[in-house]
Amino acid sequence: MILSMTGYGKAVVAYGDKKINVEIKSLNSKTLDLSTRIAPLYREKEMEIRQTVSAALVRGKIDLNVWVEKETSVDATPINAALVGNYFSQMKEIADKVGFPLSPETLLPTLMRMPDVLAKTEIETLGEDEWAAVEKALADALDSTMEFRRQEGAALQRKFSEKLDNIAALLESIGQYETSRVEKIRLRIIDGLKSIPEVEYDKNRLEQELIYYIEKLDISEEKQRLANHLRYFRETMEDNECQGKKLGFIAQEMGREINTTGSKSNLAEMQNIVVQMKDELEQIKEQVLNAL
Repeated sequence: MILSMTGYGKAVVAYGDKKINVEIKSLNSKTLDLSTRIAPLYREKEMEIRQTVSAALVRGKIDLNVWVEKETSVDATPINAALVGNYFSQMKEIADKVGFPLSPETLLPTLMRMPDVLAKTEIETLGEDEWAAVEKALADALDSTMEFRRQEGAALQRKFSEKLDNIAALLESIGQYETSRVEKIRLRIIDGLKSIPEVEYDKNRLEQELIYYIEKLDISEEKQRLANHLRYFRETMEDNECQGKKLGFIAQEMGREINTTGSKSNLAEMQNIVVQMKDELEQIKEQVLNAL
C-alpha cells in the first residue's frame, strides 16, 4: 500500500488545569519541510519534537502547532496588592506636595497600568509528567495523521490502478493495426516508385530495404517494455509505503516508451491511441506527486 503526503491530525490531552493541543497538517513536498509553532513552555523540547515528527512522517510540507488552553478561573493574572498600595502612597504624597487633587475616577485605572502590578511572579517549569502528556498528545496526533495518509493513499492506489488498466487496454488495442500498418507502408513505397516510370529498381534490393525500414518502425520492444513498466508500477505500489519517488521514475520510463511508440507508429489510428495513453499517464504523473 502507498501513503499520501496529504494528512491531518489533532489530539487533545488533559493535564491538571491545562488542555494540551497538538495539530498537524501535511501536504506534498519533494523533501521534509517542517514548520513548528510550539508553546513557550515546551520549546526546550523542540528538537525532540522535530525528531519524532520527522521519523514518523518522513516527507512532506508539515505544519505542527502545539498550544495550551487553561481554565479561565485559574488563569487570571494576580494583582500585586502591596505594589498597588506603594504606588498609591507615592502618588498621594506627590499630589499633596503640589496641591493637585487625586481623581477617584482615574486613580484606579492609572494604578492598574503601573509597571508589574499585573505581572505574574511565578515561573513555570516543565515537569516530567507534563512532558509525558505532551508526548502522548503528539503521538496521538501523529497516529491520526498517518491514518489520514493511509486513507488518501488507498484512494490514490485505486486511481493509479484504474489508469494502468486503461493504458494496458489501449496498448492491447494497438495490435489490430500493426499488420495492416506494415502492408500499407510497403504498398505506399511501391506505389511511389511506380509513379516514377523512368526509375528502375531491383526488386530483391527493394524487398531488403523494405524489411530494414519496417524493422526500424517495429514497436514490439516498446510494447514489451511498456507492459513491463506497467507491471513494475503495480508491484511497487504493493512493496512498501514510501515509494512515491520510485513511482515517479517508473512513470517517466513509461512516458519514454509511449513517446517512442508514437514516433514509430506512422499510422493515424495508432497515433490516436498513443495520445490517449499519454493522457492517462499524465494523470498518473500529476497524482504521483502526492505519494509518499
